[in-house]
Amino acid sequence: MPKVNAETVATSPEAVAQQLAAARYLADDSLATAIFLAIRLGKPLLLEGAPGVGKTEAAKAIAELLGRDLVRLQCYEGIDAAHALYEWNYQRQLLAIRHAGEHEIDIYDDRFLIARPLLQVLRAPEQRVLLVDEIDRSDHEFEALLLEFLSDFQISIPERGTIRAEAQPIVILTSNRTRELAEALRRRCVYHWIGYPDARREAEIIMLRAGDVAEATARAVATAVQTIRARPLAKPPGIAEAVEWANAATILEKGGSPWPEAFRRAIGVLIKDEEDLSYIAPELGRIVEEALA
Repeated sequence: MPKVNAETVATSPEAVAQQLAAARYLADDSLATAIFLAIRLGKPLLLEGAPGVGKTEAAKAIAELLGRDLVRLQCYEGIDAAHALYEWNYQRQLLAIRHAGEHEIDIYDDRFLIARPLLQVLRAPEQRVLLVDEIDRSDHEFEALLLEFLSDFQISIPERGTIRAEAQPIVILTSNRTRELAEALRRRCVYHWIGYPDARREAEIIMLRAGDVAEATARAVATAVQTIRARPLAKPPGIAEAVEWANAATILEKGGSPWPEAFRRAIGVLIKDEEDLSYIAPELGRIVEEALA
């Protein structure tokens, strides 16, 4: 997809929703509005919600509609500047010093600098979209490290000075809300909570993203998944799992397993926790039959 100017895409929330649909992502009015405002205001977009509701997929769709590469920074406990911002290639610096002998050499030249996701985006903000995925998995120290970047879209390298973006980067942060994020981080962002869709919209998503799945199958899957999510499960299935379940059941049905047996046999692509499987197993037959009715 060719690169496009962000403002030509974000002419209105409705235009954003249409562009996302073309990228195979269905966004409701509130999400489309949040994306529109983040782009037009030049602010990061913070998407919170349960695992599997489509936060990361939204970032991928935004990058696709803008014709930009998605640079993904996957957060985890203990992540630091060397993984997020930059680091120096010490081995190459040492080799350069040895080869230089008595000659002067700038060991802080660009060729010794390893750009990590944040620096990569600062260097080419019109070609890349930054996804800071699952920011809640990091610690408060890492959040503090991000503040300079999110406030002014710049980073400071002691040996080089401050590097600023020449244009406004598009930045999306996601959080599963396993912990509360700092208020300073939230204030810098346009915020949106993504919840699970209702059965009608989830059926539409399944039809859009699944392979060769009939409309009746998509509706049955969406209805059954809504019922299953209402149970007290440790790991409720996300939208991606619902799509996989529809695909898997369709494959089994075409291979000779009748409905609703195909759904029961494919349950392992929907529920991926042993205790949840044991809990839902006695009810699964009834749930599937009611969804198919």
